[in-house]
Amino acid sequence: DTRHVLTGSADNSCRLWDCETGKQLALVKTSSAVRTCGFDFGGNIIMFSTDKQMGYQCFVSFFDLRDPAQIENSEPYMKIPCSDSKITSAVWGPLGEFIIAGHESGELNQFSAKSGEQLSNIKEHTKQINDIQTSRDMTMFITASKDNTAKLFDCTSLEHLKTFRTERPVNSAALSPIFDHVVLGGGQEAMDVTTTSTRIGKFEARQVPSLTCSAPDSAGLLFFHLAFEEEFGRVKGHFGPINSVAFHPDGKSYSSGGEDGYVRIHYFDPQYFEFEFEA
Repeated sequence: DTRHVLTGSADNSCRLWDCETGKQLALVKTSSAVRTCGFDFGGNIIMFSTDKQMGYQCFVSFFDLRDPAQIENSEPYMKIPCSDSKITSAVWGPLGEFIIAGHESGELNQFSAKSGEQLSNIKEHTKQINDIQTSRDMTMFITASKDNTAKLFDCTSLEHLKTFRTERPVNSAALSPIFDHVVLGGGQEAMDVTTTSTRIGKFEARQVPSLTCSAPDSAGLLFFHLAFEEEFGRVKGHFGPINSVAFHPDGKSYSSGGEDGYVRIHYFDPQYFEFEFEA
């Protein structure tokens, strides 16, 4: 119901907040950095994953917020170890029956939220999965990977449906709630920029008919058609890699967060909606 927000941090904690007042409602301390977290379908169960670091292995922990003792004692009702490859992104599946986890190795797993059992495992990416986001109806999800692709999958079967290819690592990908459109954000990591030519680093400008990128920047936002897997536009703005993208629930705007320290909120022009309906 959007009353609460859940955050995970490298300060070794997962925290629950009241959106209206900013008050901290719950604190769970962990042994290592919290990489990803989320609410289930009903908003009563939370999950988060911790990093493999400082001698601790990666875990996915599940807490029921209706049981205060679990939070107070930092004792989850279920904890799943992930010893092979750490989880870098995870989301809840439909109706909170399972979570979908992306790994540093490029693998995707489904874990049951009741038993902790691994339900499915596939590997369509060759490098780390940076982000996972679901469609509005939660039938599909999209992954963003360091292998320069974003891929679309079926939430239940994990069937690979589409691939969106770029010239740079993809850090985040989001699905439009109203159109068959995908927005991708990414770019070369800051530590690699000074050792790479501008052409390889993709600093060059690019002109696209529907959306224009008129000045050099190290990472633009890319728009793809969901069904045809074709890029139809780029938008400039951030300097440096883009770390996160998200659509507004009404589909009329989107936001992006970058390594340059800015969050940018973009509102679509009326022509965007006319273009889609004409198409």
